[in-house]
Amino acid sequence: MVFHLGALIRLNEVGLLQVLKRVSSVSGGSMTAGLLGLRWKELNFQNGIAQNLTNAVVAPIRSLAGKTIDADAIIGGIFLPGTINERVVEAYNEFLFQGATLQQLPTDAEGPRFIINATNVQSGALWRFSRPYMADYLVGSVPNPTVELAVAVAASSAFPPVLSPAKLKVDPDSFTADPKCPLQREPFTSEVVLSDGGVYDNLGLETAWKRYQTILVSDGGGKLQAQEEPKQDWARHAYRVLGIIDNQVRSLRKRQLIEAFKNSNGDHNGTYWGIRTNIADYQLADSLPCPLPRTLELAETPTRLKRMDTLLQDRLINWGYAVCDAALRKHVNPALPKPAGFPYPKVQV
Repeated sequence: MVFHLGALIRLNEVGLLQVLKRVSSVSGGSMTAGLLGLRWKELNFQNGIAQNLTNAVVAPIRSLAGKTIDADAIIGGIFLPGTINERVVEAYNEFLFQGATLQQLPTDAEGPRFIINATNVQSGALWRFSRPYMADYLVGSVPNPTVELAVAVAASSAFPPVLSPAKLKVDPDSFTADPKCPLQREPFTSEVVLSDGGVYDNLGLETAWKRYQTILVSDGGGKLQAQEEPKQDWARHAYRVLGIIDNQVRSLRKRQLIEAFKNSNGDHNGTYWGIRTNIADYQLADSLPCPLPRTLELAETPTRLKRMDTLLQDRLINWGYAVCDAALRKHVNPALPKPAGFPYPKVQV
């Protein structure tokens, strides 16, 4: 969530933020993307640059990052009425969305189409939340959904096993009748069981890849850690094995993306940057100073809704900014001006 703020700042500085056509997000990235979408119509673009991005988007996300949400949600979900996910929704509404719905995202004429992706645990497919519709290609589509943004973002960021699942009540009659959708029947159309969007598509590529030529990918995802002595009881051993499978799928998708950029023959161009990228791999003589040991330390930041101190936030934003800049100047537009320095120069990375 915080890493992506740095990327947004750099995209805005070079005039690319305003010209985006689609923003597809999963997991923690959906918190940042969801607020960007909600505040899009408030952004004051002058000469292609939003003058109020910090106040409209960066500051509220940083405020949320300064709170611990998951611990209270877990305790409340276990011992009090309601679920863990419902308490996460309450927190997102309190700090970011204030009850706003998908219908408050920009229209296609007003800005990018924002798509917040979750995984449908019932169908095994991607569940897409957007202003024009929410849909799963096996279950069908609901036009003009009035689902709260907080609900969509909480589903997209329902990191398993603790924050997952998220349950979405739907009126079966709200679906557009479609005989091509084999699961368009109850209970698939009345209660949708969702998990983190990264379970299905960890880079959020599916909703953009077939429709757009230039793809910019910002990856704040974690990585499987080595274990010297893996647990051997069935529950924890099974969890470890599932983690290995998930890690391999994520790694394979990233490798395929990068190879597609290299060998697309004009079908696709763009770039990838990630929280675990070695900035030296871009081979820019004038990239911002980001020593690999320091950035790998930042990449080990736990994937939690836990209070993050201001210094760590500054460093993560600086890192997202620097690696986005290097990726853009290497693979998108070498003529882009070098940044004057980090957004928070006193702390570097």
